[in-house]
Amino acid sequence: MVEIDDKRLKELLRNHEKNLSTINIMLKNRLITKERLHRFIANSIIDGEISISEIKNYPFIDRDEILKLVSSHLGYRYIDLDVLDFNYKFALKFPFQRIVKYNILPIEEEKNSIVVAFSDPLDVEAKDFLVRTTNKELTILVALEEQIKEYLKKLEVEKGMRDVISKIRRNLNSSDEEGGSAILELIELIVKTSINMRSSDIHIEPSEHSCIIRNRVDGVLIRSFLFERDIYAPLASRIKLLAGLDIAEKRLPQDGRFNYKIENINYDFRVSTLPIVDGESIVIRILDSTKATISLSETGMSSENYQRFFRALKSSYGIVLVTGPTGSGKTTTLYGALNEIKSVKDKIITVEDPVEYQVDMIQQVNVNKKAGLDFANTLRAILRQDPDKIMIGEIRDQETLKIAIEAALTGHLVLSTLHTNNAISSITRMLDMGIEPYLLGGAIIAIQAQRLVRKICPKCKREIKVDTSSLNPKVASLLPEDEFTFYKGEGCSSCSFTGYLGREMICEVLEITDKMASMISANEPREKVLEEAINSYGFRSMLEVGLEKALKGVTTLDEVLRVTKS
Repeated sequence: MVEIDDKRLKELLRNHEKNLSTINIMLKNRLITKERLHRFIANSIIDGEISISEIKNYPFIDRDEILKLVSSHLGYRYIDLDVLDFNYKFALKFPFQRIVKYNILPIEEEKNSIVVAFSDPLDVEAKDFLVRTTNKELTILVALEEQIKEYLKKLEVEKGMRDVISKIRRNLNSSDEEGGSAILELIELIVKTSINMRSSDIHIEPSEHSCIIRNRVDGVLIRSFLFERDIYAPLASRIKLLAGLDIAEKRLPQDGRFNYKIENINYDFRVSTLPIVDGESIVIRILDSTKATISLSETGMSSENYQRFFRALKSSYGIVLVTGPTGSGKTTTLYGALNEIKSVKDKIITVEDPVEYQVDMIQQVNVNKKAGLDFANTLRAILRQDPDKIMIGEIRDQETLKIAIEAALTGHLVLSTLHTNNAISSITRMLDMGIEPYLLGGAIIAIQAQRLVRKICPKCKREIKVDTSSLNPKVASLLPEDEFTFYKGEGCSSCSFTGYLGREMICEVLEITDKMASMISANEPREKVLEEAINSYGFRSMLEVGLEKALKGVTTLDEVLRVTKS
């Protein structure tokens, strides 16, 4: 093997964006090894020819390896901040803007020195600042730039929270205006932090001595803040005021909403209060307006299921159902479906309880039970509005289902949701609600059952071996006969040490063929209808789709078994 010389390598790196394909070809054909390239870049950093900040633009290198080489040469230790016991109190002693400027993270104080993590251990200005500020020697650690920035964000939240709590306490006995200002800062901080955590809900829960803030992230609750009890009362009152609720009413549940713009994105917040022994439990649902424009192709549906569901949406009439438990993403799927079918040629009307996202070119109606406007009454009124397509937030009773079927049989496309465990059991559920089989067979065109599985965090993902003998025989029978591998996340700061980051849909789509419609009309057993779906177009269950995603490393086997209850 003949390697290129240092001069040629320096030329390639100087204009690496232009030479990216050349460098990749050289690496692929081993005209230069990764090890040699890493050593050359590390030496160039030490010699001052390349800055550490530049290497993040090099997609062909492993930055961890280069930083390890630079650290080793300088006599410093390269570390993963996630394994350290980080002391927030010590870090907050330093001027926050300065440590952000230098991208350094003070870790702890020792007898004669301070331990500080640097992203650039060659930054002389940062070292001078620390020595002048503390009059102590430095014990320098080296960490990735992004990791330090991540911890600085957490430090900023901690600093902001402490400052705001202090201000609230100072103002508790002051005028309402001053106290209200500090409480608004606290609410904004809680909301921003929750959105950055990718939360779907914020839970504010009082106890005898404290106030706990928890966030639902990827379907699981995580504790984010803990306040003393005196903060709860002004916090609860201000949230109720924002949501247009009666702040004096603490004996009855209340519902309201407010909106807020954060980083140029409009968010709606739905507020629910519930009287409990220690006060009121407050839950704030975060509604991101960008979800109103979601596409079905972005939800994680397999190609075959997407095609089946899309065909159903293009039908001129009939009922398309989305089923699953609460929190399985049904509403998001319905909005994705509406985005697929909306057109200036069609009048689309929805009836929801409540309207979560507003969509252009669609008429949306809020259910108002107090005014006598329930799903059934609204549907009757909608049918007099000459609609082409109708979306019903949820079919909860026989009356609503009957009107939906009548609408479907008289030339309307109806989209709705139902609470059932899988697609085939929806047929049984609707028959149990008192619908005649022949009406159901003629109206239903597709049923999608779905769940949301948490995705493995890509930063801490690793392979694992699974003992198949411990699995349910049904699950084991669906696994490949050849050797296979599953994956899991070990947990890191990026995923809040859960091993998961984000969620994705797994689903099954039961497309009703003419033969299956006849079988439903004849009230044949659901097992036979399911068998026909498998034989006619290869219907696959959610469990099968989930196991496929687990084998591809999208999610874990445990997560698939959890959501499918297998």
